[in-house]
Amino acid sequence: MGERVRIGVIGAGSISDMHLKSYAASDEAKLIAICDLNEERAKEKAALYGAKRTYINYEDLLADPEIDAVSICTWNNSHAEIAIDALHAGKDVLVEKPLTTSVEKALKVEKAVKETGKKLQVGFVRRYASNTELIKTFVDQGDLGEIYYARGVTIRRLGNPGGWFADKERSGGGPLLDVGIHVIDVLWYLMGRPKVKSVSGNVYSYLGNRANVEHKSFYKTADYDPSKNSVEDFANALIRFENGASMSVDASYTLHAEKDEVSAKLYGTKGGAVVEPKLELVSEKYNTMLNILPQVDTTTLDVHQAFQNEIDWFLKVCQGQEETRSPVADGVEMMKILCGIYEASEQQKEIVFEGSPHSV
Repeated sequence: MGERVRIGVIGAGSISDMHLKSYAASDEAKLIAICDLNEERAKEKAALYGAKRTYINYEDLLADPEIDAVSICTWNNSHAEIAIDALHAGKDVLVEKPLTTSVEKALKVEKAVKETGKKLQVGFVRRYASNTELIKTFVDQGDLGEIYYARGVTIRRLGNPGGWFADKERSGGGPLLDVGIHVIDVLWYLMGRPKVKSVSGNVYSYLGNRANVEHKSFYKTADYDPSKNSVEDFANALIRFENGASMSVDASYTLHAEKDEVSAKLYGTKGGAVVEPKLELVSEKYNTMLNILPQVDTTTLDVHQAFQNEIDWFLKVCQGQEETRSPVADGVEMMKILCGIYEASEQQKEIVFEGSPHSV
C-alpha cells in the first residue's frame, strides 16, 4: 500500500460519523482535523476519533499543509463551493451525495476537477455495498441480458428528519434528494449508467412533516423544529435513457402508507435481480423460471460495511491505486435526473435533454 492518506473532515453532523469511523478503522488513513461551524461539536468528534486539530472555518482546514484529502459532510447547498475550493487547494475530495443542488453547480465542480487534476469521488455509498458488487458481477457476465427496466422505491410513512433536511434552501429538496437518490443511483449504476434522455415527475407537498402524529417515533436531527418545513412529502418519476431503458421511482418522507418500504429491482431480457429488500436473482433454465438466493452474510444493505468499503476505495484512489467507481461525471448526470424531476413537476410536462450530455 502507499503512504497513509492524511484526512480532514468538513462537517461534523450525523453522517460524518460514518466517515470518521471508517477512517479510524483503516490502516491507510490518518485523521488530521475536523471542521464544523459548531466548535464544541468539532472538538467532541476530534476527541472521540483522535483528530489532531479542529477548525470552525473550512478555509483554514484547506490551508493546512498536513492534509492530503477531505470528506465533505455539510449541507447540500455548500457541497459545490467547498469541493471546488478543496480541489484548488490541492486536496482530493470525497463529497457526500448529492454532489450539489443544481446542474450548473455540478458542472462547475466537474470543471474544477479537470482544471486541478485532483481526484473527486461522489458519496454514492450503495455502489460500494457487497450485494451491489455481487449483482454487478452477474450483470457484467451477461446473466441478466439487456436491462431494460428498473424500479426503485423508498417510502417512509413518517420520516421527515427536520433540521436542514427540511429546509429546501440548504438541502435543495426533500426525500428525492435525500433517500430517493440512493435507489436511483444504485439501479442506474447496475444498468450501466446510460445517458438520461428525458424525465417525467410529480412532487407533492400535502402532509407536511406531520409533527402532530403520536405513538410513533422517528429520526430527528439535533436542530429539529416541527414548525419549519419547506421540502416535498413525496415524489415519483419516470426516467427514460438514450439506450431505450427506463426506470420508475417513488420516494417519500411522509405518506399514508401501510408500511415503510425500500425496494430496488432490475429486469432484463435473460433475468432479473432484486437489490432490496433482500438479495435475489431471477433466471430461466430448461423452460423453468428460477428464483436464485445467493448464500451471503447479509441479504440486505449493511450500511456500516458499505461506508467502510467506500472509504477504503477512496483511500486507494488517493494513493493512485484505483479509479473511483463514482466519478464527478456521474454526479453531474445524477443532478440532471434529480433537477429534471423537480422541473418536470413544476412545468407539468416531460423534460427532454438534448445536445450535450450535460445540458438541460
